[in-house]
Amino acid sequence: MPIKVSIVEDLAEVREGLAELVSSDRELSVIGSFGDAESAVDKLPKLQADIVIMDINLPGMSGIDCIRSVKEKCPDTQFMMFTVYENDEKVLQALQAGATGYLLKRTEPQRILESIKELNQGGSPMSSNIARKVLNIFLHEKKITKKEILSNRENEVLELLAGGLLYKEIADKLFISHGTVRQHIHNIYEKLHVNNRTEAVNKYFDRK
Repeated sequence: MPIKVSIVEDLAEVREGLAELVSSDRELSVIGSFGDAESAVDKLPKLQADIVIMDINLPGMSGIDCIRSVKEKCPDTQFMMFTVYENDEKVLQALQAGATGYLLKRTEPQRILESIKELNQGGSPMSSNIARKVLNIFLHEKKITKKEILSNRENEVLELLAGGLLYKEIADKLFISHGTVRQHIHNIYEKLHVNNRTEAVNKYFDRK
């Protein structure tokens, strides 16, 4: 029985090229492709693909947030990032969200096919420089701090939030709109896996 693959990629030419590549292998079958994370969140739980190839930079919800949203609904699905991003922050966020594979878009076509099969067999295929980054984290016992998970602006917003400032006061202090503050706080809650200000502040400062 072919390995069932779904693709989440906003660029049509990349999405179609991937689908054509995967379909060229008799051991693989494309059962769905999506141009945005929102569509994927709605459809992936119904498809229950074996492997999902996921871009990070998508319009609206990111690929990393997409994995967080569907992971529990797709317990047997493996997620492989397929992206241009190779900085530590994105790699760590993707792995924390539940990705078990991470390929850069410059990966050779044959290696992509091999990686899909490897992932399905329980491996964790990664581009060589990504694997080196992950290895260095463990070799040096690097701790992933809350500050590394959040962007610089999100750190600023949360520190002001911890100081007791209201949304409007934060907006005025940072010269951004009230709506932008709300979006930053929403992103902070998502990244820290919390539901309110108190939980966010306590987790950020490692308070019990």
